[in-house]
Amino acid sequence: MSRRTRMLSASLSTSLALALLGACTTQGGDDRDPDRRQPGVATGTVIGGTPKRGGTLTVLSNQDFAHLDPARNWVMPTMDFGTRLIYRTLTTFRAEPGKKGSEIVPDLATDLGRSSDGGRTWTFTLKPGLVYEDGTPIRARDIKYNVERSFAPDLAGGPDYAQRYLAGTEGYAGPLDGEHLDSIRTPDDRTVVFSLRRPVAEFSYTVTLPTFSPVPESREKGVQYDLRPFSSGPYRIESYARGKKLVLVRNTHWDAATDPVRKAYPDRIVVIQGLKGGQIDDRIIESAGVDASAVEWSDLQPSSVAKVLPKPEIRQRLSAERTGCTDMLALNTSRAPFDDPKLRQAMQYAVDKEAQVTANGGPALNDVATAYLPPSLTGGRAAAPVHGGPAAGDVKKAEKLLAEAGRADGFDTTITVSTGDKTRAEALQQSLARVGIRLRIETVDPSVYYDTIGDTANAPDMAISGWCPDYPSAATFLPFVFDGRTIKPKGNQGNVSQFRDKAVERRMDEIAAMSDATAANQAWTALDGEI
Repeated sequence: MSRRTRMLSASLSTSLALALLGACTTQGGDDRDPDRRQPGVATGTVIGGTPKRGGTLTVLSNQDFAHLDPARNWVMPTMDFGTRLIYRTLTTFRAEPGKKGSEIVPDLATDLGRSSDGGRTWTFTLKPGLVYEDGTPIRARDIKYNVERSFAPDLAGGPDYAQRYLAGTEGYAGPLDGEHLDSIRTPDDRTVVFSLRRPVAEFSYTVTLPTFSPVPESREKGVQYDLRPFSSGPYRIESYARGKKLVLVRNTHWDAATDPVRKAYPDRIVVIQGLKGGQIDDRIIESAGVDASAVEWSDLQPSSVAKVLPKPEIRQRLSAERTGCTDMLALNTSRAPFDDPKLRQAMQYAVDKEAQVTANGGPALNDVATAYLPPSLTGGRAAAPVHGGPAAGDVKKAEKLLAEAGRADGFDTTITVSTGDKTRAEALQQSLARVGIRLRIETVDPSVYYDTIGDTANAPDMAISGWCPDYPSAATFLPFVFDGRTIKPKGNQGNVSQFRDKAVERRMDEIAAMSDATAANQAWTALDGEI
């Protein structure tokens, strides 16, 4: 899923998620999967360290949501916000700390699904008594409908596992014109059957994605559904002024007896948007008034680290965990200059990765990445670097490669970043200037960042992006970032570099067909180094 910071040539860093909590809150009730960043959305008022039902949780945010429509929601932490609070999926992750948070459990479904036909057919049965916010029943056909609408070109940007895995989807453009998929059957109101184009042993994990939540066809509003998803979860939207404020209140028809995962401690959740990152940090540090029951939406600003780490009374309110994500510098390979592999190699040595770590908060928050796959997918150990040389870059090596590419005098190029990454872009600008590469920086609001860089026809030369596994499998990482067949004209969330290579695609297909998970993981790691 998108964190989404990635790159074609030079992996920048893996990172830690650091978020401050108000003085009277604790991280309780949300899942702690190390491959997911949580916004602290299931937090309640704490009395003696025990969550207590009631009160208001305030979330301080520097941005609007990219998308709340479950067909389009694939950026962290918005995806977790949606699937933990507003809508439920067929299966979901446990609400447990540590490794247990990586385990999946039934959510809308009675179990983790039943496979047949060698893993090509998966059947799920819905729990009895499931209803929406108005008390009407959740039906199997509503899940089918949301999966189908994820194919609609106007609703781009969401998880595309359905496009990858379902049989008979070639040319399908969604149900808005009355067309439906034969590869999803609903023989009755509580049964949904998926027919896949190949065996997928991990399909129980796949259906944790918001694509596999219910949307009744009667509630379809096209692109406007983003503003008011119909709730199947513990909260419903009371009001939403884009870029300003979202208010969630309890969904009185949600039945905790059908949902052992979501604790739903607060009575109300208020997301205040459009604040400055440093302003948010200062408010949480002060923790006065409503901010005593507040959490941050985004990570702690790098510039605020020095205000927190030396002070034990503040540091104890810091939630810190390794994200399992990799930040990358995506080089647009679809056109000059980065259609030339020599220039991509030169960038690998021109980039000062230590400066990137510093610009992003220092070694307390980041490690320099040695591969695309994070250690959480490679047995817990960082890979040996494919490219040698110091982390600060190798100017002579970069200059040599530039000369071999006929660019001894450097070249002009552009990068688009979200406003929060401007400091990183400036550090990149300085390191590239050492070898004559002249970088122009363009910034956009975080809420539209991935839509901007995902417009392939107008994509910049470079973008700071990143990727996090959707679940603990390398199959949720490399294919989404480097499979050229997945590139979309709009909403191109994964393969931001527009990388196309037939040999890589063939190898991905071979690995995907492996029945031995251990062998497949080893093959993904080897392919990472080749890419």
